[in-house]
Amino acid sequence: MTRTLAQLLRSLTDVAVLSIAYWAAYFVRFDGAPPFYMVKLLMFTWAYVVGLELFTLYAFSVPNIAWRYIGLRDLKRIGAAIGASSAVLLALRFLAPIAIKEFPHASYVVVPIGVMAVNAVLGFLGITGVRVLRRLLHERAKSRDIDTVRRKIPTLLVGAGQAGVMVAKEIAGRPDVPFVPIGFLDDDPAKLGTIVHGIRVLGSVEQVQELSQKSGAQQAIITMASATGPQIRRIRDLCTQAGIPTKIIPGVYEILHGHVNLSRIREVSIEDLLGRDAVTLEADRISEFLRGKRVLITGAGGSIGSELCRQVARFEPKTLCLVEQAEFNLFTIHQELLASFPEQELRPLICDVCDTARINGIFDAELPEVVFHAAAHKHVPMMEWNPGEAIKNNVFGTKKVADAAARVQSEAFVMISTDKAVNPTSIMGASKRAAEIYIQALSQRAATNFVAVRFGNVLGSAGSVIPIFKAQIESGGPVTVTHPEMMRHFMTIPEASQLVMQAATIGKSGEILVLDMGEAVRIVDLAKELIRLSGLTPGVDIEIAYSGIRPGEKLFEELSFDAEKMEKTRHEKIFVGKLSAGDFHDVSVQLEALAAVTSSTSREEVRAALLVMVPELQEPSTDAPPSVKPVVSAAGNEAVTPAPNLVAHAH
Repeated sequence: MTRTLAQLLRSLTDVAVLSIAYWAAYFVRFDGAPPFYMVKLLMFTWAYVVGLELFTLYAFSVPNIAWRYIGLRDLKRIGAAIGASSAVLLALRFLAPIAIKEFPHASYVVVPIGVMAVNAVLGFLGITGVRVLRRLLHERAKSRDIDTVRRKIPTLLVGAGQAGVMVAKEIAGRPDVPFVPIGFLDDDPAKLGTIVHGIRVLGSVEQVQELSQKSGAQQAIITMASATGPQIRRIRDLCTQAGIPTKIIPGVYEILHGHVNLSRIREVSIEDLLGRDAVTLEADRISEFLRGKRVLITGAGGSIGSELCRQVARFEPKTLCLVEQAEFNLFTIHQELLASFPEQELRPLICDVCDTARINGIFDAELPEVVFHAAAHKHVPMMEWNPGEAIKNNVFGTKKVADAAARVQSEAFVMISTDKAVNPTSIMGASKRAAEIYIQALSQRAATNFVAVRFGNVLGSAGSVIPIFKAQIESGGPVTVTHPEMMRHFMTIPEASQLVMQAATIGKSGEILVLDMGEAVRIVDLAKELIRLSGLTPGVDIEIAYSGIRPGEKLFEELSFDAEKMEKTRHEKIFVGKLSAGDFHDVSVQLEALAAVTSSTSREEVRAALLVMVPELQEPSTDAPPSVKPVVSAAGNEAVTPAPNLVAHAH
């Protein structure tokens, strides 16, 4: 059937439904026996009333609604269209007495108010009814087809709150999903026995073993928009005891905005178990900061840089320049952004930030208004082995990009820094601190707003501990941990990127902003959780081996200097340091000493040059971090162990 013919048949159906509703309204209004003059009025007004209603349906784009996918919003649109036509009829009803004096036949456009009311109700029920019926028939046929191909997995949904309701609603409209919900689990006693979109709340999470055996459930899906790490760990442990796998629907931001994507259901991950709270962004301020601006991101193909590209693109900058040295990484993020943001003007630019001529050429051509500088060498042991490269890239690469931003008078320059710049013990950390010192000094003589944003480790970033542990588990172990007391702060890549954008709207030139990393965790506990997530037992199926602290590493990281006197900002997760900037001339002289060692392979020579600019550079300490009390999971196993919040002294 052609599209035109199908549209014609749908329109004819609407005409028939509206006609039946209008006729029925007279018979309902007059108890099945309308007087002759009313039948006569019905015949005269039938065509124009139905024509008016059909016109308002088109005016509200009701015919564009796909009958097979009609939803609540579509019902509101149909109601608005029927209401509009009824309002016109009501207006004619009150204007008719005036017109009758000049045009006696105007009495034939007067519809009784009672008939109008009944007609509106019947018209709405009829127009929505045929569409809902079409959807039900479509879903029934599709479900029958799918069930012949595969058997759906009986599933318990954990969490009957707002997100759970959305998931249940989405499942009802998606007969193609490979599972069938057989009940909710929720710890709220008030919800016990209630029915949510046809799915009954069977009991609490503690009863999962009993209820899964009774109902035949073969898996559980966590449908909680704001579940914390301990909550997810408890649910996972209880389901494991019950012998059923646990999955989760990620994308808390989508759920909170009224959307849920069932295709993204996945296994519970280490990011879920660490469970940081959702970031609340000042979207209006970020939009004002980025929308319509020329934005440039260095290191655009890296873990943080690529996520910054995704987040920035959401706010519709005028142009988005992707500066990246690695061709394949640049190709990958460029292709992803082309697919996700087809209207966004993108500039993929291959460039080494150490190439002065290329950097200056790009800035002259693009004139970026906002610069996010994420390009850096970040691996601590690697920079101990290649110390000159850390200086060349992290210090002088930053200098070249910052100088270019100042020269073209960019509005803002945001440098991605690290917690390893605080009382650094490594070449990498000291090089990032030197870069901070330079942009602070430059901020005193440039119109550009220069800020640095400092945070800790990012879960799942390239070369980070999580991918390494996963690879070791897949190969049968052992999982290597440097030290049993090694601790780190972690946040997810999206969280870090979103807070960087937020910090950019808060920071004043020369400030160092620090992201609240929350509680630190022991690396060995991460390893144990990853082993458990793989369905194995730590120490039995997979051994954990201690390899010793690597060159330049600390047992635990700090996020701020005591001298910085960290202060709160208007955002609860962002703090600002008040460490004063150095004199630009003095800093320039210090940089000259560093320039002499950019090609050096001697760790001692580079450290000596760095000490001139970063006097707090020190040798790694093997002192253990503060002792903490382990958190015990619901299964009785040792869980991720939090450490005291290491920025607490700055709050």
